[in-house]
Amino acid sequence: MNSKVRKICLTGVLIALGVTSSTFYIPMGVAKCFPMQHLINVLTGVLLGPWYAVAAAFCTSLIRVMLGTGTMLAFPGSMFGALLAGFLFVKSKKLYFAFIGELVGTGLIGALAAYPIATLLMGREAALFGFIIPFGISSGAGAALAMILIGIMYRTKVIQVISKEV
Repeated sequence: MNSKVRKICLTGVLIALGVTSSTFYIPMGVAKCFPMQHLINVLTGVLLGPWYAVAAAFCTSLIRVMLGTGTMLAFPGSMFGALLAGFLFVKSKKLYFAFIGELVGTGLIGALAAYPIATLLMGREAALFGFIIPFGISSGAGAALAMILIGIMYRTKVIQVISKEV
């Protein structure tokens, strides 16, 4: 099996993990904060790169919205963080840059992008900076868990095996 097929398969597994774990969320006003998504964003960005991470975040958000376990805020709340986490990791090869990318991408950029979605598409009242704290908490917790998980995967050589095959 070639590398591209392996990457697509791993992306599908991570999407499935995101969808099946979407019953665990923290309600914060209009938003449903979902730390598992941010863990998956960082993991996908580190293992597969930014474009696979964005694709996984988009597909997971789409399925969650269709199943009713997510809101339209799932799109900006996951895709910007996934892109920035993967991009910064690819450029730096430093895990903490993936953490920072997820935190800034979701906690700041995604939170600001959620405002027009909440007000225009969802018809909810929201403050421009109202999503920064809940998105920041969710992305910070998920990215921290991802760093712990990836650290364990490095120490047990699991990540080297996955990276070699993908």
